[in-house]
Amino acid sequence: MMTRRQAAATTLAAAGLAATPATARAPIARPLVIAHRGASGERPEHTLAAYRLAIEQGCDFIEPDLVATKDGHLVVRHENEISGTTDVAARPEFAARKAGKLIDGETVSGWFTEDFTLAELKTLRARERLPALRRGSAAFDGQETVPTYQEVIDLAKTEGERVGRVIGTYPEMKHPTYFAGIGLPLEARLAGLLKANGLDARDAPVFVQCFEVEPLKAFAKLSRARRVMLVARGPSPVDVTTASGLKAIAAFADGVGPEWPLAVPIVDGALGPPTDLVRDAHAVGLAVHPWTVRAENAFLPKALQRGVGPAAHGDVAALLKALYAAGVDGVFTDFPAAAVAARGV
Repeated sequence: MMTRRQAAATTLAAAGLAATPATARAPIARPLVIAHRGASGERPEHTLAAYRLAIEQGCDFIEPDLVATKDGHLVVRHENEISGTTDVAARPEFAARKAGKLIDGETVSGWFTEDFTLAELKTLRARERLPALRRGSAAFDGQETVPTYQEVIDLAKTEGERVGRVIGTYPEMKHPTYFAGIGLPLEARLAGLLKANGLDARDAPVFVQCFEVEPLKAFAKLSRARRVMLVARGPSPVDVTTASGLKAIAAFADGVGPEWPLAVPIVDGALGPPTDLVRDAHAVGLAVHPWTVRAENAFLPKALQRGVGPAAHGDVAALLKALYAAGVDGVFTDFPAAAVAARGV
């Protein structure tokens, strides 16, 4: 019987992601389905229920965003400001914790994980962040707590054993420079958890992602786990629209996570031909995992919208198939079932 690490290596190799030097990457047969915050289109994001449903729907990886608590634990939230994803604003015992902070150059007001101990956060209940678009998910408000990354690792392992396949985790370090500045650096904490769980290896079922360059470089000195540079449209630390920019990323990362229109652009309200991003990234050995595919009209180009209103679901399958056809190595999605169905294998 294969060990979990051996099985993970087999899964990654099948997706064209075996641990190899940074050389040209061959086309892949089976892109990874990465459940963005779990099946977050159907359950409140970053809850164990959302991750469990994503695994049931056939995803390969579950994606937790990591932030720190006052007592140094890594918990899973979209942001360290938690009024949009928990019931903290309705809890009178925490009213005095409301604060305004400068985070990555932006003034933010609310309640922040770094002002709570893990025990205090565990008294809060999770809720849907986009209730107007996701009423079905909002029906599950109040049923789940804020999980730790260790709980997500444990869930991936136990559910993987139950369904008979390796389930990886794909953690994102959120605001690492900010957290380092308040004495709660994320890099060493994350590296320590990976080591403690036998995940400090190139072939382990884990990718570590970040929008910041220096934290990824710092993490590389602490762990052998794979790293992915996230890039949005607009100003970015590294320009992924040029071959030289991608070559620069390949010097410190194993993959790139572009906002999906950087790979398949929107042209006159429809999907245009693929850009050179995937080809150029593969040429320098980088995997390409675009984010984030969502089914609602609010997130789709006009030509793919269906029904009436922003919450109605459009032709998300067409977008997924276009990304697969462009040669991506995986996709982040809030709707794993749709991504698995569009993949067809």
